[in-house]
Amino acid sequence: MMKIKNVTVFGSGVLGAQIAFQTAYHGYHVTLFDIKEELLEQAKLKFEQFKQFYQQDLNAAPADLDAAVQRISFTTDLAGSVKDADLTIEAIPESIQIKKDFYKKLSPLAPAKTIFCTNSSTLLPSQFAAETGRPERFLALHFATNLLKNNLAEIMRHDSTDPEIFDLVVLFAKTIGMVSIPLYKEQAGYITNSLLIPLLIAGVDLFRNGVADVASIDKTWMKSLGVDMGPMAMIDFVGMNTAYNVTKLYAELTGGEVWKKRRDFLKENFIDKNKLGISTGEGFYTYPNPAYQNADFLK
Repeated sequence: MMKIKNVTVFGSGVLGAQIAFQTAYHGYHVTLFDIKEELLEQAKLKFEQFKQFYQQDLNAAPADLDAAVQRISFTTDLAGSVKDADLTIEAIPESIQIKKDFYKKLSPLAPAKTIFCTNSSTLLPSQFAAETGRPERFLALHFATNLLKNNLAEIMRHDSTDPEIFDLVVLFAKTIGMVSIPLYKEQAGYITNSLLIPLLIAGVDLFRNGVADVASIDKTWMKSLGVDMGPMAMIDFVGMNTAYNVTKLYAELTGGEVWKKRRDFLKENFIDKNKLGISTGEGFYTYPNPAYQNADFLK
């Protein structure tokens, strides 16, 4: 089995930067690629923030964090970014056409040895495996949004993925501090969202259909399971745009009227009114200090 030493991360946004830093912190040489220098400069600022989080949450030594940053190189040159890559992790915008076009450019530039991984959260690897030029060395490696605290990685193969490559990526995820979850068949939403989306949509439906108000829905879930957040608060946390995009995607995939109604409800009542959750100060709750965090909320 090949040994992974050099990792390239495509996309220096919030999650791409987290993946790059976490991988470098665990001893790998990382190349971070993006299309503009200013985006890479922003990633460097993120790394300074990450250092503080790693010290606070992991009690990481400053010298180890400095060494992690030293193992990261930055480039806007796609060919140069993969010339020595053993494994790549793509964290570019969640658009099937953008990903197809990207892999068509990447495929002839990367060495034959290079494994391609996508961090896509809604698209299936088989939807753009052909464009990679190496479907047997291509699969999904999906990380949670807050990678440091939610250190979960879901590894999903498709029908053409080489079993040895799949096993290697499962092992790689463990080596960078992830709880590594293998998925042996393609599943939209992986395990996490396959479990979470029905809960969130059920909450939306209860409210949309006038069955209960927001607080009652969340109180019921929080009290029943002993958790500190209900489905409506979760939507505010992940962002109303994300919930809307899910309903929009399912409406397109299924053509179902109920998904169209969910999509339209979120658009008319939240998206169009810029009530996007925590990021805009209002969603199902108002922020800061949402009602569900009050000490007497469950009384």
